[in-house]
Amino acid sequence: MENYVKSEIIDLKNHSEITEKWVQDKIIEDPSILNLGDLIVKESERIQPTGGRLDLLLCNPDTDQRYEVELQLGACDESHIIRTLEYWDVERKRFPQYKHCAVIIAEDITNRFFNVISLFNGNIPVIAIQLKALKYDNKISLFFTTVLDTRKFNVEEGNWEPADRTFWEKKSGNFSLKLTDELFKLTERIAPGYSLKYNKPYIGLAKNGIAENFIFFTPRKKTVTLALKIAHEREIDEELLASDLEVLAYDNQYNNYKICVNQSDLKKEKALILKLMKRAFEEYKR
Repeated sequence: MENYVKSEIIDLKNHSEITEKWVQDKIIEDPSILNLGDLIVKESERIQPTGGRLDLLLCNPDTDQRYEVELQLGACDESHIIRTLEYWDVERKRFPQYKHCAVIIAEDITNRFFNVISLFNGNIPVIAIQLKALKYDNKISLFFTTVLDTRKFNVEEGNWEPADRTFWEKKSGNFSLKLTDELFKLTERIAPGYSLKYNKPYIGLAKNGIAENFIFFTPRKKTVTLALKIAHEREIDEELLASDLEVLAYDNQYNNYKICVNQSDLKKEKALILKLMKRAFEEYKR
């Protein structure tokens, strides 16, 4: 049995020694503590043309994704929220060749923040991270927990015009719809209780009438484009490269692997497809 150790939660905002700069330096030393993937620090205290400084600009060296990060000790307030969104907007307009995501870090993510973000209806990619500090035996640990990631609720889950099976039969034919049904049966193994939700751009998943598109399908004439919401990782890339599956793209904005699946692929690579579906479901539920 493991020994239990009681630790003390620290109020960083009112701490006599620990400062926001100290926390920022810890992130710079090891950006992985944010749990956003294998990121590197492109710049800190980045001067903005509109005034002010962006706390951190992080990027993924293997993709075109950038993160505009604002850090605040204590509870996030209105000025912090506005500043985060403003810096994100400035950076995306200056460098449109990259995908951008606003990241706000605070010890307390308030209801005011969620109310403000809800006004944008998922149109702004925002990640909110709650920071907690624990002290034990004169040592301090920092814990970063993502409490909101609007990239999970992107336009692909928005108010698309609904469709039905007849619409897709006319558009893509029975062959690819039957293939979609077979792929959907795989999802039932790892995520029971879902049903297909027919929309005009794609066929998603729903539970109790609410869209939950950690996986969605776009039937073609002879194939189905399978989209899986999974963080981009080199290990997954290697597995897909070694398989017979055709990877169409990785969408950095919406965190989707898009894979072309035909009947032969489904038979040969069923185990890998099921593994990726399970991974998408687990990441969605975090």
